[in-house]
Formats: sequence, structure tokens, C-alpha cells
Amino acid sequence: MHLQSKAKPLESSSDNWLVEVIKQVKDGVTIDNQFAARPSQNSFCVLCKGTRNLCGKTRCPLLVKLNCFLRSVPLISSEDITGVSPPSVFVGRIGHPYVYVGPLVPPVQEDTSVYDLPEQWFGKSIDEIVGFRSLLVRGKYRVHVQKFAQAGKIMDKTVELALADDSVDMELGLTKKPRGSLFLSDDVQPFGPSAPIRYLYVGNTRFDHRVEKAYYDTDLKSTQAVIDLYNRGVLVTKIQKAFSVGAFGLEKKRRLVPTRWSITAVDDIISKSLIEQVKTFPEISEYRVYESNYLDNVFEILMIPAAWSYESMEAWYPGTTWNPNGPSVAIYSDWEGYNGRTTYAQIGGCYYSARLAVCEQLVKERRQATVIVLREARPGYIMPVGVWQVRENVRNAMRQKPCLFKTLQDSLKFVSRRFEIPLANWVIQSKLLRQLLFQRRLTDFFSIKSEVA
Repeated sequence: MHLQSKAKPLESSSDNWLVEVIKQVKDGVTIDNQFAARPSQNSFCVLCKGTRNLCGKTRCPLLVKLNCFLRSVPLISSEDITGVSPPSVFVGRIGHPYVYVGPLVPPVQEDTSVYDLPEQWFGKSIDEIVGFRSLLVRGKYRVHVQKFAQAGKIMDKTVELALADDSVDMELGLTKKPRGSLFLSDDVQPFGPSAPIRYLYVGNTRFDHRVEKAYYDTDLKSTQAVIDLYNRGVLVTKIQKAFSVGAFGLEKKRRLVPTRWSITAVDDIISKSLIEQVKTFPEISEYRVYESNYLDNVFEILMIPAAWSYESMEAWYPGTTWNPNGPSVAIYSDWEGYNGRTTYAQIGGCYYSARLAVCEQLVKERRQATVIVLREARPGYIMPVGVWQVRENVRNAMRQKPCLFKTLQDSLKFVSRRFEIPLANWVIQSKLLRQLLFQRRLTDFFSIKSEVA
């Protein structure tokens, strides 16, 4: 096993119970040096061994990942991988400004577009999603983020892949067999095995002409390119991929953007553009509650007839991703007023992905509102699968018919019946709810004066 400070062979570590699990799950699999595990600090995994649910989750995420990895082992037993890329690329962030870049190639000869297209994942199980990710072999090529244009053919082919409109035939030569990493930690998304690239061959590629046009326009700023592509119907995920490989922006300012950062950047850019439209529309005339429940994430989205402002709140049960050892539920939140915010939201990318989804609905209706997104992440959400889950969950809620109410109090009573966490806990943590419930507005005094007269 790989410890965080020092590497050790899997068989000699204190977690050698994993070897027995491997034998039980799939007898006869030879993994050689293709498998590594890294425990987090204070991990219960050594004591639990996947059987006692000491982490509080409903299922062991370790065994879910392990099952998917073992199914992929027979397909990745060589240094040469032939398959069909979704298409997909990955830009790492470790070691920035020198980062690892490369394609994601599953050893599968069929249409693999769904393997890396979160817009089509809603409703799929965690096992299916981890299965997609586990099959994506990641080739690694080290590049300076500002010098990628001179990095050679491998980088050029990787950029081509990010601009592709559909699945692409590929041959990926690696310096060694791809190695899977099983992190015993709650804050790492599932991903497939990886190895340094020896050579890369990309078959005939058909570009999305809209993305291609933005790529060749070296006088178009990256922010405007993202907005234009979104307005022309390009999927958010496809924009994020091209953004990450430096496909947009002024020629001399283009650079690679780590995948994790590019996802949030694109969500932020698009939602800011939508907010400017939302502010020009009339306010809604009733209190609304939209709902969605997926992967044991329960969303209640409250829309209030008022000027634009926004808050995102997340409640994590003990044993869940961001509250692994806490004795009680932990609630995190961040917000912005009418004029927006200038700092990065503390709750991370989920803030921006949810904001994008609610703004889409308001623009569609040509209405304005104060929006509060409330999320309960329950023990059934056994591992993080990415911020796409929040965006698609909220989009799903927006597709449903909302419950309508005449007062804020009535809407909050409805929400409280949907959640297991007491309403008071949400109100205490919420900036906007406290303002709405306890702060008098100028219009309140006008109504009082009218009643007295």
C-alpha cells in the first residue's frame, strides 16, 4: 500500500486485508504493481475492513471502487491501450505550473460518449458512474501551463481531442502498465488508472464547428467565448473541456487550466452572464419550492418574490464526505447579494453549479427572484462524484412543477417536513433567511402606515 509519506508493498502493509478482499471479489486476478491504496488520516478503513460500517455510510465506498477496478484489470494489462475516447481529456493541478495533461481512453470499442458526459448521468447509480470513471485510462504528459503550445505532438493531439464533437478512435502507448489508485479518503472523486504517455495516435476527428471557430479566433476573450458557446447550445461539459486545454482567449494569454478549476470557472462565467439578464426581469409573484432527490442528496430550492440574491447551503450527516468524523450534522453556506460577490465561495464549486441551474430557469421564465438552495447529503451518498451532480440535481428540480405558497412561513413549513434536520438549524446558518425573517424592510413600514390611515 502507498502511505501518504512512504510507499510500501500492498502485501506488507497493515491493510493487507485488501489482498484477501481482492481474492474474494475476483479469484485469480493478477494485479502486479497496478494497484495502490492510500489511507487518509484517522481512517476507519483498517478497523472496519468494509464490513462494520464504522464510517456511517450505508455502503462501503472502498469496496464499490475496488469492484469496478478489478473488472477493468483484464482490459488494462498492457502498455498499449486501444479504444474509443468519449472524447475526454484531463489536466491535473499537482505541481502547478508544471502539470500532467493527457487523454482519457477506455479500452472499449464502441460509442463511449456517455463515459464522460455528466448531462446524461442523472438517474444512474453510483456503481454505474464509478464504472464509467474506472475504465477511463489516463495518459500523463508533463507540460508548463503557459508553454503548452510548444509542448509537441502529444499536447497538440490532446487539444484536438478536447475540441472533438463525438467519440474518437485512439491508440495510447504508455511507458508502463496503467496503475489504479484506490484512495481511502472521502474527498477524492473516482477515477481510472494512469501512466506516462509514450506515444499517442488520434483517429479521424470531427470538430464541433462552434468550438472550433472560438479556438481559431485569437482575438476573442475567453469569457466571451464561453458565453457565446453556451448561448449557441454547446453543452457545459464540452465547454469546460475546451477551456481546460487553453482553447479560448487572446493568443498570448492562453494557458492550461486544471480540470477541477475549469469546471468551476465555466459555471461561474455562464451564471454571471445569466444573472445580468435575470436582473432585468420582473420579480416572481409567489413563494416557490422546487425539489429533487438523487444519490441520497435531497434538494429543496426556495424562490422568493424579491430582487436577485442567492444562497447555497449544504448539510452533511456524520460519516458523509465533508463530515467524516463529526458527532452531528454540519451545515455550510455561502451567499451573495444583488451586486454579486468578489471572493471564491467557501463551499466550493457546488455553489456555482447550483447557481447556474437556477439562473437557467429564471431566464427561461424571464423572471427575477431571491433563491436559496438547501441540500441534505445523507449517508447513502457514499462518495463524491463531482459538482455535476449538484448542477443536474438542481436542473432536475427546475424541470418539476413547483409547490406554490403565499407566505415565506408556509413555504418554510413545507421544506421542514421534507428535511430530517430541524428548520431552526437552517435558519441559524442562513444569511438570507435571517434577513427575510427578522429584518424589517422599508415596504413593511409603508404597509403599516397604510393600515393606520
